[in-house]
Amino acid sequence: MTTPINLNKVRKQKDREARKSKADENAVAFGRTKAERLLEAARAEQARKRLDSLKFDDE
Repeated sequence: MTTPINLNKVRKQKDREARKSKADENAVAFGRTKAERLLEAARAEQARKRLDSLKFDDE
């Protein structure tokens, strides 16, 4: 005879694993260091300035 399984424990363990998996995905997607965020912001600002300098006024 097999041992009985507590379905609440199984459900809770499954939920924990799902939350951990989602947290790992978010860490990859959103987890950046401060240096990386600053570098990206500086590059975006540089690109914006370059595009603004290349615009023509049609008026």
